[in-house]
Amino acid sequence: MALTDIQKENIIEYLLYAERDVHEVIKITDEYPSLTIDEAYDIQDGLLARRLKENNTKRVGIKLGLTSEAKQKMMGVNEAIYGYLHEDMLETEWEPIQHAELIHPKAEPEIAFFIDKDIEGDKITAEDILQATKYVAPALEIIDSRYKDFKFTLVDVVADNCSSVKFVVGSKLSLTDDIDLGNIGMVMSKNGKVEQTGSSSAVLGHPVKAMVWAANMLAKRGQGFKKGDVVLSGAMSEAIAIEVGDTVTAEFEGLGSVSLSCE
Repeated sequence: MALTDIQKENIIEYLLYAERDVHEVIKITDEYPSLTIDEAYDIQDGLLARRLKENNTKRVGIKLGLTSEAKQKMMGVNEAIYGYLHEDMLETEWEPIQHAELIHPKAEPEIAFFIDKDIEGDKITAEDILQATKYVAPALEIIDSRYKDFKFTLVDVVADNCSSVKFVVGSKLSLTDDIDLGNIGMVMSKNGKVEQTGSSSAVLGHPVKAMVWAANMLAKRGQGFKKGDVVLSGAMSEAIAIEVGDTVTAEFEGLGSVSLSCE
């Protein structure tokens, strides 16, 4: 049975309250097991509209999720998902992230694409993405699901804006012509100890392939990449938990490094 507008508004308030009050909640499919992916994106849209207004912030980009084939198999799906990034989610390398503002944060290494012109339509190609990308850079996304124990279904996480909460972009900007985006090695360390290694090929085989998927998926909902967007193209390894006092650094072959600290 389709959700009513009132039910959608109640879910939006439920998820917003969890973020405001910094507490985890039971996943929404426990109460609404028939929630569809389209309804989940409708809830995401409503959640983001409220968040933009209440936090007096603005859209600055998009993040892709479930871009690993292993993660897709684990979730029983065959496509990625997307959420939005807001200006108040952007952190700098030199300012510690406040753990008290988050529930159970984790860090993921990603390649950020800086979009220099609008990309719209449903026949987007890899060439379109590359032509529209001004720079790429190393990034760390901090994901922080509102759901208890970080456990959820596909539609739960889409409604929750794909666990988006914070992100940090490294200072080195590279041109796409200067690097083999499909073959970038990455090492992520926490407090000086290697925690994860990965490759850009883990992102749907190639990060640009993930970007193409996202552009065409966005078009189905009348949306797209906008000039000025920062797009996080998907995790290159498993996420790692971060606690008070931790410093996380991700080093990308040919792209430079990015780090964050937590207090």
